[in-house]
Amino acid sequence: MSNSNVPSKFDVVVVGAGPAGSSAAYLLAKAGFKVLIVERGRGAGTKELYGGKIYAPPLREVWPNLDKEAPIHRWVTTERLSFVWKGRVTTLDFKLGRRVAFTTYLTEMAKWMADKAVEAGAVLVDEVRVDEIITEGGKVIGIRSGPDKLYADIVVDAEGVNRILLEKLGLAEKINPDTVALGVKEVINVGKKAIEERLLLTENEGMAWLLMGDITQGIPGGGFIYTMKDTIALGLVLHIGKAYEAAKSGALKDTVPMMLEKLRVHPYFSRIWRDADVLEYGAHMTIEGGLRYMPKKLYMNGLVVVGDAAGLLLNTGYTIRGVDFAVYSGKLAAEAIIKAFENGGPTEENLSLYEHMLKQSFVYKELVKHSGIVKMMEDPTFFTKLPAIVNGMMGKLFEADYEEPTVLEALLESFREEEMSLTRFLLKMFSVVSRL
Repeated sequence: MSNSNVPSKFDVVVVGAGPAGSSAAYLLAKAGFKVLIVERGRGAGTKELYGGKIYAPPLREVWPNLDKEAPIHRWVTTERLSFVWKGRVTTLDFKLGRRVAFTTYLTEMAKWMADKAVEAGAVLVDEVRVDEIITEGGKVIGIRSGPDKLYADIVVDAEGVNRILLEKLGLAEKINPDTVALGVKEVINVGKKAIEERLLLTENEGMAWLLMGDITQGIPGGGFIYTMKDTIALGLVLHIGKAYEAAKSGALKDTVPMMLEKLRVHPYFSRIWRDADVLEYGAHMTIEGGLRYMPKKLYMNGLVVVGDAAGLLLNTGYTIRGVDFAVYSGKLAAEAIIKAFENGGPTEENLSLYEHMLKQSFVYKELVKHSGIVKMMEDPTFFTKLPAIVNGMMGKLFEADYEEPTVLEALLESFREEEMSLTRFLLKMFSVVSRL
C-alpha cells in the first residue's frame, strides 16, 4: 500500500474483493463515498472458488442489468440429486419451470462485480495482505498491511471464511473443524456440444447436480456437477472435523485428490466427460456450521462484517446458497452505512442497524429455518445408510430374477440388510426435515 497514488484516508475501506465486499463497495461508491477495496489476490476474483450455481434474484437488487451484463454461462433448467452406493445410482430429476439460478465461474463473476465497483468510483488495490484492523479507544480507524497504515471512517470486513482479522479483534472464535468443510473442484473441458448432447440440454440450458453416498467414504459431505458453457465443474465437499476423525482412526484410506479421482472415473458419471481433459484443480474451505459460524456481533464502532466472514452460507443438502447471501449482506451493509453517516456517523449504535436489517432479511431467516441441516451434515447415517437403503430398495424392485417384491417389501428388506430400524430412521428423518 505504499503506492503514492493511493490516499492515506478513505471514507470506507473494504477488505476483500469477493461478492460481499464488491457489492458493498459498488453501492457506497455510487452514493458518493470515497471507497477503497483491498484484495490479497492478484486481481479481483483470482482467489475465489465455488461450485458454480448462483441465485439471481438477490443480485438483481444490486445490479438490475445482471442478466444482460454478467458473465452468465448457463441458466439452470435441470436439478438432479443422486444417491450413489456400490455401483448403483438412484437419481431424482427435476425440470424447472422458470429461471432462478445460473452457473458461472466465481472468478469471472467476482471480477465483474469488482469492475462494477471501480466503474462507480471505488479504488481497487490488489496483492495486498491486510495484517490488522486498527482500533483506537474501542473504535476501528483503519487497516495495517506490514508497516503501512491506511485510515478510514469505517471498515467493511469481507475477508471470507478464514477470519484471521476478526479473531484478532475478538469478534470471532478460532475456526472449529466441526463448522467448516473442504471443497475440492476440477474443471473438465467437455465442449459445448458434448455437454448438451450427453446431458440432454438445449443451448444455454444448464444443470446443477448434487451427489451423496459412498463417494465420500462415510464422511458427511457430497459431490457436485455443474455445467458451464464449455466445461463441467466436478467436485467434492467433505466435513473437515469428521474427515480428520476418520483419517486419525484409519477408516479413511484415500487422500482427497484420490477420492475426487475415483468420482471422476466412476462408470456412471465418467461417460459425461469421456475423452475430455482436466483444465484446473482447486480447493477451498467453506462454511458447514450454519449459525454456529456467525461471529458474536456483526458490527462495532467503525466496522461491519459481511459475506462468509459473517457465516452467511447455507447448504441444505439439496442446494447451496452462498454468493447471493454474500451480495445481499453487502447491500444491507451499504444501506446501513449510508444511514449511519446521515445520523451522526459510523458509531456502534448506528451500525447496529446493519445486524438488525440482516436478521430481518431472507438471508438470516433462511439460516434459522434450515438450522436442522447442521445435524444432518454431522450424521453419517445420511451419507451411508440412506444411499445404501435407497439403492438397495431400487435394486430389489428392478433386479428381480423371478418374483417381484412389493415396494414395502423391498424397503423393509433394505432396512434389514443395513441393520437399521425403520422407526428409528423415520424419527431421525423427521427431526431433521421438520427443521429444514
